[in-house]
Amino acid sequence: MPNVELSSEWGIEAAADLKARLAPHLGDADEVVLAAPAASRVHSASLQVLAAFFRSRRAAGRATRLEPCADGLRDAAVQLGIAAELGLAPPQP
Repeated sequence: MPNVELSSEWGIEAAADLKARLAPHLGDADEVVLAAPAASRVHSASLQVLAAFFRSRRAAGRATRLEPCADGLRDAAVQLGIAAELGLAPPQP
């Protein structure tokens, strides 16, 4: 199971780097576990890259998981309505 440690920087300028970091794992047959425990300054462009990665892997029948996930990243995914697509439950009140 490939584990991919993601950067803590999720601003718009980091979207291309995120895409490059994820691209080699699109075809991994095993489950890919992405770790983003310190994601900060989350921009929608980076979340779009992440969602596209999950969607492409799901379409190919491949499992992907985001764990651990920083609260800021989870909150941004909830606000954009893509938390379920990323396998993230909304934060508990």
